[in-house]
Amino acid sequence: MSTLLKPKPGIPVRGARAEGPSAWMVVPALVFFLTFAVIPLLGVVFLSFTRWNGLGEITWGGLESWRIALTDSVTLNALVVTLKILVYSLLVQVPVSLLLGVFTAGRQRYRALLAVLYFVPLLLSSAAVAIAFRALLDPNFGVGPGLHLPALAQDWLGNPDLVLFVVVFVIAWQFVPLHTLIYQGGVRQIPASFYEAAQIDGAGRMQQFFHITLPQLKYTIITSSTLMVLGSLAYFDLIFVLTAGGPGYATRLLPLHMYLTGFRANDMGAASALGVILVVIGLGLALILQRLGGRNRGASQLEGS
Repeated sequence: MSTLLKPKPGIPVRGARAEGPSAWMVVPALVFFLTFAVIPLLGVVFLSFTRWNGLGEITWGGLESWRIALTDSVTLNALVVTLKILVYSLLVQVPVSLLLGVFTAGRQRYRALLAVLYFVPLLLSSAAVAIAFRALLDPNFGVGPGLHLPALAQDWLGNPDLVLFVVVFVIAWQFVPLHTLIYQGGVRQIPASFYEAAQIDGAGRMQQFFHITLPQLKYTIITSSTLMVLGSLAYFDLIFVLTAGGPGYATRLLPLHMYLTGFRANDMGAASALGVILVVIGLGLALILQRLGGRNRGASQLEGS
């Protein structure tokens, strides 16, 4: 089927290109992107070379803000914390979302009911989720003391050895439903004929999962992972309400460090430098993930069907 849709080598496709949508249709989106993304980003780059407390006069500071941001030990700690949350989030969210997506893609009614329940966290704001978990994990009035379960009566948010894993768990609880929805849509796009042919050949469910489902979800996994990675670089409100970056600097990741530098320490220059670092890291990681998908991004995930 796919060979019928591909143009033969050497045959020009001028007609198809001429009948396609006009390039002018991209202008509104381009203007929107320039106005609300590129121009503010250029402003942040400019501010990173200035001295500004947020209220007074902006003066040129050269590389001083960059020196302050890059030589601060808290910045290095924030980078490490951000990297840990990124890696742990991927290790937890990818397999859980994938399995739930495959499960909820079934046509049975009870799976549809469970899928609705799974997606409830998507309806809640990050601040509400953080407040709820702070109350549940309270060492004096939370779930553990309330149910008289000593194993749960820990100082989850006050112990530096536990708090990072608690943060990863809360992030996964909130965002796994979104990625489950993405995988559910990807699984439902796989032709049933693939599985029917595999069953005729005697393949079991595990073989079908590893030899059909996973390969067909290659681009879905890359898309979901890209969203997870970029989301890990933007977590702020949930962690700010849940731990405020503590105890100490245990959960002070880079976006929170940028906010505290700008609006608590009143150093907009250093905060802007941290913002530029965040953008560079995010673009680099997104580029790497897109490269993993191969150079021919236009190829269909279902090629060969």
